[in-house]
Amino acid sequence: MKTALWLYMFLFLAFFDLHAQYPVLTPFAISLGAAPTFIGWMMGIYALTHLPGNLLAGSLIDRHGSRRYIIFSLTAAGIILLLQAHVQLPWQLLVLRSISGFVLAFLSPACLALLASLSRDPVTQGKYMSGHGVIHTLASVLSPAAGAFIVANAGFSGTFQSLGWLLIFTGLMAFLSLPKPMSATAAKAKHKGQLAEPINNETPARLPFSLRLYLIPFAIACSQGILFFEIPLRESGLTSIMSTGLLFSVISLGALVTLSMLFLNRYGPHIRVTIGVFGLAICFYALAAADHVPITIILFTLGLAKGLLFPALSSLFIQLSGGGRLGKVFSFQSIAMSLGSFVGPIAAGQLRTVVSPYFVAFLMLMTVLLLLPKRNREAPLTAISPETPISTV
Repeated sequence: MKTALWLYMFLFLAFFDLHAQYPVLTPFAISLGAAPTFIGWMMGIYALTHLPGNLLAGSLIDRHGSRRYIIFSLTAAGIILLLQAHVQLPWQLLVLRSISGFVLAFLSPACLALLASLSRDPVTQGKYMSGHGVIHTLASVLSPAAGAFIVANAGFSGTFQSLGWLLIFTGLMAFLSLPKPMSATAAKAKHKGQLAEPINNETPARLPFSLRLYLIPFAIACSQGILFFEIPLRESGLTSIMSTGLLFSVISLGALVTLSMLFLNRYGPHIRVTIGVFGLAICFYALAAADHVPITIILFTLGLAKGLLFPALSSLFIQLSGGGRLGKVFSFQSIAMSLGSFVGPIAAGQLRTVVSPYFVAFLMLMTVLLLLPKRNREAPLTAISPETPISTV
């Protein structure tokens, strides 16, 4: 339990640090002379370089343990932020953001793997993972407004230096407090003797559902990328940074409200995903066309939809897979979301002079609703808890 508390603290500080940059990056890039198209590439490149990091993280963490990758990710990201404080040209910011996306790709899977290794009881593991989700959401609620406040008082350079030293300090605490892992061979031998019989040793090579379903997480991540690109461009100046930070916190607050409604897990994942995607689509339509509706109400509602959607989406994939090949199922979902996060800001930067990017997101989300499979009223092949978690960063 002590290790779990340390991990929660590291995760909170890391997520707080990362989300605090959201209202800052776009105004900072504009101050360097970057055009909206370049800003779209700057935001998208982070998700693109996140992808190879995610692909490498799985095998490396299984082979060497989580500790070294948690320390590496936190410390390297802090050093990059210190360098970012001295950026003077847009292309320098682009390079640093691309490197940051790669090194931070190791953090979340390493922390999740270490949390899961703290217990072999599925119920206890579920509690640990739920704690991870709550920590992530709380950090995303508080940090955008805090980041905007720091910029208002310390400027861009002071903000990046403060956040960089915070990450380096967190990495140092991780080095001093996290236990060294046992060797991979010993860990496998230990778990092999205590785990139950595998679900199916002869799982088919193909997934039991169409790959086009991964267009759903792709569209969700793409729409999020559009939102994160567009909101900071609403106004200019210091007032814009403060209001942007508060608006991002409103989204996270809405998500926290829905995540707290544990009774929603009683409903099937299909209906929750349908309502969540439809709710997101309506919110993006309102952002594009309903100027008379206060943006805080729209974004809070959007957060409610997000809090409903993300846990339900992982449950839907578990149900459709029948409990087999979950590693492949979720790795494909992570890839789809990384690609969507890359495409969204770039598409917004290219299309915003022609059509509202919010309307593009609305059309995309309504289209993927057609890809949802028909509701299956039969029980899944394997009894797996609907609260089985999945990372969304």
